[in-house]
Amino acid sequence: MKPIWFTCGAFALLLGALGVVLPVLPTTPFVILAAFAFGKSSPRLHAWLLRSRIFGAMIADWEAHGAIPTRVKWIACTMMAAVFLASLYAGAPRAALIAQAIGITLGAGYVVTRPAGAKIS
Repeated sequence: MKPIWFTCGAFALLLGALGVVLPVLPTTPFVILAAFAFGKSSPRLHAWLLRSRIFGAMIADWEAHGAIPTRVKWIACTMMAAVFLASLYAGAPRAALIAQAIGITLGAGYVVTRPAGAKIS
């Protein structure tokens, strides 16, 4: 299973890195997923992510408390709303909008109900 977890971790980290420059792709969930997968496959890479100046505190906070910083919650919810509005503006089919609204509502509900944890800028 280690090669599968490693592949998942590498892919998630790649998506997280892309999310830094692509506004519609979230960084935080992919980095947390990468840390989880590397924790199952490569303790060395998991430790490297935890030592990261950018991601380390966020991952440690998630692993210890399931916490998402308030700033990240605002960004996530804003991006979800922006994607929905873009779909609406683009004239997406009604069924797609309904499915998207349900998914966004569930996703935003999950994000908002997590503890805020430590202050991460």
